[in-house]
Amino acid sequence: MLKQFINSTIVKSTVPFSNLLISRVGTAQGGASPNICLVESSCSRSFHSSAPRSKEKDRKYYVQTSLPRDEGTEGERSIGIDRAHRRKDIFPDENTPDLIFDGLKFKNLPIMNIRVTKNNTILSLSDAKGVVKLLRSCGMEGFKNARKGTNIAAQAAGITIGKKALEIGVSSVRINVRGLGPGRLASIKGLEMTGLNIVSITDSTRCSETPPRPRKQRKI
Repeated sequence: MLKQFINSTIVKSTVPFSNLLISRVGTAQGGASPNICLVESSCSRSFHSSAPRSKEKDRKYYVQTSLPRDEGTEGERSIGIDRAHRRKDIFPDENTPDLIFDGLKFKNLPIMNIRVTKNNTILSLSDAKGVVKLLRSCGMEGFKNARKGTNIAAQAAGITIGKKALEIGVSSVRINVRGLGPGRLASIKGLEMTGLNIVSITDSTRCSETPPRPRKQRKI
């Protein structure tokens, strides 16, 4: 009845019905016949149904245009099998451990172990028996939080441990890399910048034949 009364009495109102505040006013003596007064509300609430969809489109666009994950393998050269068989000095053989480098046999050279993850890069220098002599990481260089997982931090750690290796008399090393991350090639570049003689690079990244089931795709 109230809605029919409003529609019958107010025809030429230019104010939307959602912006009107209906107040019930009685007579001075508090009579039973109320007067309906339409007052424009200044605190009207608006509903937007397109906002969640726009946010969803923005998220999808962000995921599509985001950069791929840096695993540190960008720039590594792949050697063809036929081409590799022509050269006899690329891969080790039974005579490699007895080769001489800077007065030391290959099997007696110090080893620079590089442990790479997406969040950090850890470098350690050990002798042929595995005794650690030097240790350096991106966190020890002063990088915090997400900056530890950058290639700049890995290169800085490589330069620092390379200089300390030269100070203790180590000039030729074997490099053993394990893992994937932004500091994979950057750490080797830092070691090269210090003047260390890199004899060999071994990639010992683990690769499972039956990997675990991957996580389901994130719903956006």
